[in-house]
Parts: sequence; C-alpha cells; structure tokens
Amino acid sequence: MGLITLAGSAVRIGAAVGLFVVGSVTVTLAAPPTSGRSEDAAQWTSPGRDAAGTYYSPLRLINDRNANRLGYAWQHRLSTRRGLEATPLVVDGLLITSGNWGKVYALDARTGQERWTYDPGVEGQWGRYACCDVVNRGVVERHGVVYVASLDGYLHALDLRSGRLRWKVDTLESRARDHYAVTGAPLLAGDLVVIGHGGADFDHTRGSLSAYDARTGTLRWRFYTVPRDPALGGQDQPHLAEALTTWARDYDWQHGGGGTVWDGLSYDTNLKLVYAGTGNAAPYRVEHGRHDELYTASILAIDARTGRLVWHYQTSPGDGWDYDASAKFILADVTFHDASRQVLLQANKNGFLYVLDRATGDLLGAHRYAEVTWTRGIEGNPGRPVPLPEADWTDTPRRITPGPPGAHNWQPMAYSPVTHLVYVPTIEAPMVYINTRGTRIGPSDGTFEMAALPTVAYDPTELALLFGELPPKSMIATTADGPPRGVLRAIDPVSGRIVWEQPGSDFFDGGVLATAGNLVVRGNIAGRLNVYAADTGKLLQQIDVGTSIMAAPMTYRIGDEQYIAVMAGFGGGPMGGPFPADSAAARYGNEGRIVAFRLDGKPVPLPDPVVAKPFEQPLRARPVGKTVADGEVLYNRHCSRCHGFGPGLLPDLRRMTPGIDMAFDDIVLRGLLRANGMPRWDDLLSEADVHAIHDFITDQAWQAAEAK
Repeated sequence: MGLITLAGSAVRIGAAVGLFVVGSVTVTLAAPPTSGRSEDAAQWTSPGRDAAGTYYSPLRLINDRNANRLGYAWQHRLSTRRGLEATPLVVDGLLITSGNWGKVYALDARTGQERWTYDPGVEGQWGRYACCDVVNRGVVERHGVVYVASLDGYLHALDLRSGRLRWKVDTLESRARDHYAVTGAPLLAGDLVVIGHGGADFDHTRGSLSAYDARTGTLRWRFYTVPRDPALGGQDQPHLAEALTTWARDYDWQHGGGGTVWDGLSYDTNLKLVYAGTGNAAPYRVEHGRHDELYTASILAIDARTGRLVWHYQTSPGDGWDYDASAKFILADVTFHDASRQVLLQANKNGFLYVLDRATGDLLGAHRYAEVTWTRGIEGNPGRPVPLPEADWTDTPRRITPGPPGAHNWQPMAYSPVTHLVYVPTIEAPMVYINTRGTRIGPSDGTFEMAALPTVAYDPTELALLFGELPPKSMIATTADGPPRGVLRAIDPVSGRIVWEQPGSDFFDGGVLATAGNLVVRGNIAGRLNVYAADTGKLLQQIDVGTSIMAAPMTYRIGDEQYIAVMAGFGGGPMGGPFPADSAAARYGNEGRIVAFRLDGKPVPLPDPVVAKPFEQPLRARPVGKTVADGEVLYNRHCSRCHGFGPGLLPDLRRMTPGIDMAFDDIVLRGLLRANGMPRWDDLLSEADVHAIHDFITDQAWQAAEAK
C-alpha cells in the first residue's frame, strides 16, 4: 500500500450501492470434494475448510438458539506480538496453524496443549520487504504432510504427527535482491502444491506462480504474470507476447513489472484449473491508467496440468490506485436461465463483487458493494471499468474511494448455502491520493510514487514539509468524511443487494466464518468475538477476548463437543502507526494467542492491562537546526512504515534505551540487530541521513517528555 505514517501523529488508513449484472442468476454452493476422511464435517482440512473456499461449516451443535452460552474452552500463547492472520486446520484431533515468519504450531484440538512446533529459521532481514508485517496466512495438509511457505520464500513439507521436515525447496528464482516475500498459504491442486509471492510494492519484482510435486518438492511448472524485459529477446511464455503490447513502450523493466500473487488462490478439482489473483504493477501510479499492463490486477485461470493460461479477466486495467485482485475466491454452482454454470466469486479491492464463469472467465455480474468514486461503472463486453476524471491524481491530490486498503482486503469472506448470502468484511475508507514525485519525500524504495492519507488526516499545513504546497482541505474532502470504518455486509451475490450489515470496530477487523447453525462469526480489533444470526444479522453473543482479532475463525468437532477457534493478534497493513486507541492491542499489549470456545465455557482470561510509562528526559541533548526537519522527511520515507510513535507492533523509538541510542548507527547502517528482524539500511541511507533521523527521533522524545 502507498501508505504514509506521519511522525508525531499516527495516520492510519482504515454506501452507495450500484449493480452491473447480465441475465438472471441464482447461486448454490458447489459440492466440495472430500479428503477421504470419515469425519470431514467435524474437521477443517483447508484454510477455507473446503475446496470451494467457503469458510462455511455444516456443524450445528452451536447455533442461533444457544450461541448466548458460548464461552472460553482453552488458549495457547504464541510468544509473539506481531500480526496473526491464519485460519487453523483441524485434522484427526490435531490443530495446525502458522504464525510470524512461517512458524508452524501443532496443538491438541481438545485442550490446546502443544504437540510440536516448527521454526523455519527465517533471517530478520526479510522483514524489510514484507509489505505488511511478517504475517503468514496458513498451512495446507494432505496425506499426513503439512505444507507451509516461510517469509523468505521457501516451501516446507512437514510430517503431520511429528513436525519433522520432509523436504524444503526455494520458490524464488533469484536471491540477488531480497525484495520478495511470501505471506500467503500454499494451494493444493491435485498432486501439486502451488505458491506465489509478494513484493510488487517494492522494486525489481516480477510476479510468478510456482507448482511443485507434493510428494518430492520437484518444480513442475512456473507461470509468469507479467512480461520480461523485451531487451532479453522475446518472451519466455506464450501468453506474455500479447501482454507486452499492453505495456508502455518506455516502461522501465528494471522495476520487474510486479503483478505478484500474494494471496488469492483456488483450485477447481473438476476443471483442473488453478485460479490466481494478481497484484499491482510496479510501480503503481496514475499514468498506468493509459495502459492495461496485463496481467496485473487480474483474475487468471491456469491449467494445473500444463501451467498454461486458459483465460483471464482484468478487474482494474492500468491500476493506479493499488486495487489488487488478490482477495480470496469462493467457488459456487449457479443456475443461469435454468442452466447450471460454475462460477467464481470475488469481492475485489476496487469495490465490485465479481461473478465469473469458472470455465470461460465470462463476466456474469459485477456488483458495487461499497462506496466507489474512481469509476462510473463496469461497461461493455467483457465488462470494463471506466475511470472518472476526478480519479486522476497526477497533478493534484484527489479524494478517492476505495483507498489502497480496498473495499475488501485479504480477510476471508464466507458463503452460506443455507442463506445464499456472501458475508464480506467491507472497508469504507476514503483516501487522499498524493503524487510524491518531485516532492521532498520522493518515491520510497524505488516504487512508491503515491501517498494515501485518510481524509480526516489531510492537513495541508502539517504535510507541507513533506509534500510542499497542497490544496486546501475543502478542495479535497468534498464530503464530511468521518474516520475510516469497517462494516460486515451480507450480500446477495445474484442481485448485489445488501441484505444486512453490522458495524465493525475498525476497518481492519477480522475475517468471517459461517455455519449451518445459522451463525456468522467474526472477531474485531477491539478484541471481541461477535456472533450473528446468518439470516438477519442479529447480534447473538459478544465475547471479550482481550486480544485484537484479524484472522477468520474456524470450527470443528471433537466427539460430542463443537469448538470455535481463532488466532488473535493485531498487525498487517496498519503496522506503522500506534495501535488504535480503542483496540485490545492498545489496552493489553497484543499478546499473540489461539483462543478456543465451546458451549457453557467460562469467561476468557484477559491479559494484564498495559500501564503507560511516563517519558523521561532524553540523555542526548536536544538537537537544533535543519537536521531535525531533514530527519522527519527521511523518517517518514523509510522508517514510519514499521515504527510509529506510540505503543505499536515495533518499538516506539522515542523510548530508546541508552544502549540502543549509543548503537543507533550500527543498528541502522550495519545490521547490528538483524537477527531480531531489524535489517541494515546502508544501501539507501548515508551516515548523514541516519544522523538526521536520530536527531528527529530525539527531538520527538524531548517533545513527549515536556508534554507529560
């Protein structure tokens, strides 16, 4: 995301409804294939539970009549304070999930007792190019083997019962530059394990998807999402020759093209197609709107047997707004004019819920499910968005919705075959897009040419140091925007009608679980697990967990007892700023946990509250002169993505210990704390730059001490 966090005051990014639909469509759940185990309904055997990726369970022991009895069953502490985004599996009584860097945990699903853990041994340097924290979105399992991708790009195959490593393979073509990172869950496609990577928010990244033999780890095929440099002499795969004609002739191929597959993956067992959602071009900027830049911001169907492209649909041609097509998919069967069709559903970041034919890629519907100001709608055949003039931020900042977080991000949506509704974690977050080229802050890490700020944080006076003279707020925020907000929306995928909605606590609340008990379950960053009636949206139960929740819950049965479990821990996209004031992370310190619930359980044990410590007078003399202002620019450009001023994921640098303060240059320039996840920056920062940053941080510490 092109997100800036302003020093001194955290800037965090957190409905009009329209419709484009072809014909009359009704939707039912595709019958998911089973894994062959005798109790599939009792288990949760893939990140979305079934091959259709529905995040729906047929269990109904916990239901809308007894959900008020739901309470605490067990917890397991994970010794981390970083973001947790995975949905656990439960296989034959064992709960398996992944955490930071790709670490794997296996627990007794009845008690939460640890059975084994696996640490992939990722070097901290890789955290620098993980766009949005060192998260991991889950593991997959088949035939007693657990597969996980670690942040540094390795795919690991582990024994289910012991956690012993069976094989490990490098999924990255080159390690000459470490701008790649892997945060998504692998995909099982027949006898293949498929994985993509992230990195398009940085430089020198070319999107690809790799498929490995599930038994041996042998590479079977690699699919590239964007062309390679034409100077190398032609394209290395057939589909890329046509794609090249959609890129600017003067595109600088040193950027790599982007188009990474960092999350959304699915597989149709009958059609033998792998579906992949691709991210933004690198760099993303408004000029991209003049060229489609295939196959970025697209949904791709790839033949799992050959690795060849079967069809594509580009959701945001020439994406200049960070509208990745990387959200998760749901596969369903559709009755269309009395004929059954197989469809793919995606609530895209660009604000439209897409209904595509899985076999052909034909667009059957595109429903506007959130505020959209960047396009007048989806028009023509095969259906293409028409950007509005006011979405062009080349020469002046613009208020645009959705912002870079999208109208829906990585958080899983769910689909119930009982209610025929899709439950979408929706984001309403108008943003001000600012072209950073030619400004003091400049493009960061070679790619960012855009800053995006919530409209409530747009202050031309405060931003002048970073961006120069800006238009008055009245010219940017044309409506009375409140803070960015999240809302859970139950949407009819046939008509696009919003059947019900419930407000969230923040725009980065958690993913969704739906069950046959007429339940929809979602956690939020306020630290509460909310249980709703799936048909009406009525709030049935709210449990204080004491840890912010972003991941999607899951459910399983052991004997006659049904459990609901969720990973809890705040992080991800908003990692640069302090924890939101109303979050459990701010109140309790963001201790990472897995928490399980059952009927007639007890209240959840809450962590100890955070006790704020007063600021002491800094040991260093207060700096004066130009270096403080220069340091603020450099800090916002390079440091604020991870380090905010206030309690957050990473240390508040205003509270440096004397030892850290003395070793500041060695830490930043020479990687003294590289093993702890703090990379070296001597490729981008000089000693003079680091001194200026140090002076700025010291000045901020003096201000905090004087304000106590």
